[in-house]
Amino acid sequence: MPLLWYVAYGSNLHAARLDWYLRGGRPPGGLRTYPGCRDCRPPRRTVPALIPGGVYFAGESRAWTGGMAFYDPELPGRAAVRAYLVTVEQFADIAAQEMYRPPGADLAGIRAAVDTGRATLGPGRYETLLRVGERDGLPMLTFTAPHRAVRVPWTRPAAVYLGMLARGLREAHGWDVARTVDYLAGRPGVAGRWTRRALRTLVGAAAPPPPSGAPVEFGQSAPAAGPVDMNGRSVDSGCPPGVFPDKKVARARFSA
Repeated sequence: MPLLWYVAYGSNLHAARLDWYLRGGRPPGGLRTYPGCRDCRPPRRTVPALIPGGVYFAGESRAWTGGMAFYDPELPGRAAVRAYLVTVEQFADIAAQEMYRPPGADLAGIRAAVDTGRATLGPGRYETLLRVGERDGLPMLTFTAPHRAVRVPWTRPAAVYLGMLARGLREAHGWDVARTVDYLAGRPGVAGRWTRRALRTLVGAAAPPPPSGAPVEFGQSAPAAGPVDMNGRSVDSGCPPGVFPDKKVARARFSA
């Protein structure tokens, strides 16, 4: 299985944010340096989608402070997500970095998630892999916490983190400010902790979204697209020259 869909529901909705996981480095406003993936090529495709369940915020991020986004398939409604077509190895390395592990992890957990729908790689945050669907004959996988949303206290996300999520929603789904605010205002951890006025200011500061097709409901198909870079430009393959020419996974270090 060379390819799968990585389903992002948090800050990685924003393609430029995902780029730090792929290429490595420290994003602006972040407290953590990422080693990057062994294969830092951009996703082959990226599509918006809506999947059953919901997103909530809990815990405290070591990279951004404030609450972190998690996905609970048992929450009512639909979660707005962005699916990236990546290699199995890339997904493994992205997941490893979310788990504060070095890239190059064993792929057995991914195989188990594909086969059974769920695989728990540890007790911590983002150490539970879920299969949330299938698209174009390929599995759609994400990672989240092992617990339900109702089992943990909800926490307010930091502005820089929530702002990236807002940019990602507008970028991927083509939403305007009002619709983005409506979506975020109802998320556990945001509701009652962020005013709608503050959300409008935050979302309004997000870059205007590029033209985008309507989000695809779970199980439906979408038109094919060629490989693109993190700015939406068509590419053939390969990593941009000079980004991290001497980067070696064995020398990777985490700052948090």
